[in-house]
Formats: sequence, structure tokens, C-alpha cells
Amino acid sequence: MKLATGNDLATGDVIWWTGQGWSRHVQDAVDVGDGGDAILQAEEGARRVNGSYIIDATETPDGPRPAHIKDRVRALGPTVRPDLTLKPSDPAAGSWVI
Repeated sequence: MKLATGNDLATGDVIWWTGQGWSRHVQDAVDVGDGGDAILQAEEGARRVNGSYIIDATETPDGPRPAHIKDRVRALGPTVRPDLTLKPSDPAAGSWVI
């Protein structure tokens, strides 16, 4: 299984290709197969994503699981204190200020 990932150009959020657009949830990601490079070229050209690349993943009952630890951390957040991570579904996640 191959997934397309990158960062949202406007917010910097990690995003995953869903087959129709982008999601902040790795569970929404779909297998891009051999067409991943063409998708990323079009999406970067349309300025919807930057730093995009294709990763290996495995299908699990809970959705795709990135094969490499770096991409699992990108998908799920910090490995030390997951209770402190921002949840993409939380409406307040984007409202905090540093």
C-alpha cells in the first residue's frame, strides 16, 4: 500500500490524500498505487500541498498504518505524551497561540 502525504500549504498541518482531496486524519488516506507521483505533481502545482511524498503503509482494521516510524509520528503525534497532542477533530486545535 502506498499513501500520499505532505503539509497543508496554508497551515503547515500534516495531510493525507483521500482520493478526493486532503485530510488531517491518516485513517482517511487511500492507496495511491502507481499514480501517486502524478497526484502529488498536480496537487503541488495547484498549491494545495507542499513537501509531499509517497510512503509505504499497511492496511489494518483501524485504517492505514505508515511503515516507517517517522511517518507514524507524523500521523499520530508525539510518542511521549499522546494526551498532550492536538487532535485534528478538536475545533480549538487551530486556535492556540505560541
